[in-house]
Amino acid sequence: MSIKILRLIGTLEGISFLLLLLFAMPMKYFYDQPFWVKYIGMGHGVLFLLFILALFIVCQLKKWSVTVFVLGVLVAILPLGPFVFELKLKKLNG
Repeated sequence: MSIKILRLIGTLEGISFLLLLLFAMPMKYFYDQPFWVKYIGMGHGVLFLLFILALFIVCQLKKWSVTVFVLGVLVAILPLGPFVFELKLKKLNG
């Protein structure tokens, strides 16, 4: 698995998180339409798990420290974290 795939998954995961927070949640609580949370939330959950798995695989293949993995997991739970982490990946990859 390449860093490009990890970055793609991270970007998609970050976008799905923002969609969940900025679109689906307001639709649920302000307009009583929980439909969006169900499906965007499910997509986000799948992308989150794929990101963690891809991050683990790339860390193993590149022999990165556990710190990089833990940092990646922690930033994945922040709304803009995956985008910040992508900048770190660019620096690690050269």
